[in-house]
Amino acid sequence: MNADAHDAPGLSVLIRRPGEDPALLHTGLASLEHGLAIGPHTTFNTGSAAKQITAHLVLLAARDGLFALSQKAAELLPKLEISDVTVAELVTHQSGIRDAESLLSLTGFRDLDHYTATDLRTLAYRQTQRAVPKGHFLYSNTNYLLLAEIFETIHRTTLDDLARLHLFGPLGMNDTYFKADPRHVIPGAAAAYQATPHGWQHTEAPVTLPGPGSLWTTVGDLDRWLAHLHQEWQREHRLPWQDALSYQPSDHQPYLYGPGLYADARPGRTAVFHYGHEQGFSATTHLDATGLRLICLSNNAGTAADHTTAALLRELREHPDLDPRDLLPRVAAAQRDPKAVACGQDAVSVESAYIELGTYTCDQAPGSLRLTRSVGTLQLWRRGTADHLTQTGQTTYTGNGYTLTLNSAADQADRFTLDLDRAPGLAYTRR
Repeated sequence: MNADAHDAPGLSVLIRRPGEDPALLHTGLASLEHGLAIGPHTTFNTGSAAKQITAHLVLLAARDGLFALSQKAAELLPKLEISDVTVAELVTHQSGIRDAESLLSLTGFRDLDHYTATDLRTLAYRQTQRAVPKGHFLYSNTNYLLLAEIFETIHRTTLDDLARLHLFGPLGMNDTYFKADPRHVIPGAAAAYQATPHGWQHTEAPVTLPGPGSLWTTVGDLDRWLAHLHQEWQREHRLPWQDALSYQPSDHQPYLYGPGLYADARPGRTAVFHYGHEQGFSATTHLDATGLRLICLSNNAGTAADHTTAALLRELREHPDLDPRDLLPRVAAAQRDPKAVACGQDAVSVESAYIELGTYTCDQAPGSLRLTRSVGTLQLWRRGTADHLTQTGQTTYTGNGYTLTLNSAADQADRFTLDLDRAPGLAYTRR
């Protein structure tokens, strides 16, 4: 079904019960400028949902003997300093390698700044030890950037060409692409938008990171992929590819993480899924043990695909006899007026209001950070912009997505540790 959404970006949704035709919803606009409606061939950036494709290619390559999952990644990537990390640990986020985009954010990168996969891999190669103990989960896009480089090194071709040869072509996923360059044209591509108090604005940045993300596709092609994945998932009480790669506890309990997929292994709810958020797009793929498939793609930064998917799954569980087609009008109706978000501006600060504590550097992260203090708080400076920190302990402060711990009282602190969500344990020293 197609539904109008009053000149706003929107969604593509697919629900398919085993043996039934899919229930489909396309609502909203792929392009606000051209008034182009979202349709069955509209392609969306799926963000981290791409990881299941990259992981699947890893498992195929291991099955074909190109490398072993237990092989040290440094044997394939000589620049990698953390020498005991295996290929399997990259796939399951147990390498302990910090997320390079999180490290790059410490330099004060802004939304429209350009960086490449090579830039991020360079930051990965600066890391000399695991950020978390061996066997612990640390979600990091850098793992999948390194997997993509392994492919490019072994096959001497791009990840997109490899995926097209071994997966997209054989499955008929003709509207699916890994985008390796921001300048590349993707057929049928939607644009992504964020509502502001003054209208809509674009959210895309000049960055592409094939491997961990940058997979452009349609709900129809993802349906083909999940059908294939379900065919691989034939053994009772097992998860997809579990014989080759074990699923381990993840950052979202009670879920596990395996080959590019989260898993719910609870009795009666067994399913694998992944979600993604990238540059205003969001995506979710969900496949349960019975073969039920649910896919949601959004180009509205204010409409999270994972939230929509969770609501649909809840309805399907509570009302198992409900026709999925009866659910879709509710999804269309739920596309309320967007929440306007004020456009962020760099903080304008009067430097004389702050007392300088020093400039600090870390050998595992680029650039330098400054600390200042004023009455009742500290400020962490990145590229001339101040984060105003909240004190939560005697020497502990929190910012947006990180914790800063001083080694002593603020006036005497010559070191601090910065713990980002995906890049913990960064030790900074005053220079």
